[in-house]
Amino acid sequence: MKKVKSKTEEDELRPEYDLSKLKVRARGKNAERYREGTNLVLLKPDVAEAFPDADSVNEALRFLIRVTKENQPAPRSTKGDA
Repeated sequence: MKKVKSKTEEDELRPEYDLSKLKVRARGKNAERYREGTNLVLLKPDVAEAFPDADSVNEALRFLIRVTKENQPAPRSTKGDA
């Protein structure tokens, strides 16, 4: 018959592991670098239905940027400029 281990026995660290020899790892040390190289945007389901792929999303956004720039009003002059 097999010996049934209790939960406390399973959680114990084996004696052959020497914690003093383990290297300290920095948690999330590459997170900032990863974030800089990634610009993932999640679309809501209703918006995603309108676009079959990433290229169509980019095309629509470029169009919107171009139209917005073309339709911006000219800067207003201040009283001191006239």
